[in-house]
Amino acid sequence: MDQIDALVTATAELRRRLVEVGDDAWDAATPCEGWTVRSLVEHLVGGNHMAADLLHGGSREEAIAALDGISLGDDPVAAFDASAQAQLDAFREDGALERTCAHPAGDFSGAQVLGFRIGDLTTHAWDLARAIGADEALDPGLVEVVWEGFQPMAPFIGQIGLFGSGPSGDVGEDAPLQQRLLDLTGRRP
Repeated sequence: MDQIDALVTATAELRRRLVEVGDDAWDAATPCEGWTVRSLVEHLVGGNHMAADLLHGGSREEAIAALDGISLGDDPVAAFDASAQAQLDAFREDGALERTCAHPAGDFSGAQVLGFRIGDLTTHAWDLARAIGADEALDPGLVEVVWEGFQPMAPFIGQIGLFGSGPSGDVGEDAPLQQRLLDLTGRRP
């Protein structure tokens, strides 16, 4: 699966859970400490906008601003869809993956930002599923793509501050890949 296909699949994985969010679930807790379903979806919409802005030459300050103050309005699915389409269109532009982006965490290529977005959408699709009691099984090909990107960070991923405490050390290499990925990213299903 190439990276653009992985982005499309990750977006679809998130969206298929998003359409299942009931009116009473927006304030439900997610596996992400301190985040509700609403704040999780706001984070994803903001991240999608941030990536598009970065690929169009946005500054670090503009990228941070894209993450703040997101409103899902009356139709959170439409807000997500619009942000996801803007992100996909930006990544599909000629030369997008070679551009240098002034990401809040440092200068990264468009390809690296794409990897971040794929991982973010994939892991949060599981978080959303867990929060609302939806199907938690992720696309196996997508899980493999995200694993390949995240696994080299295993020795220090828990120190980044974005993935909880990182791997627990309790999940063996013979466990299903999705379980190993979730554990690697600080999730304890």
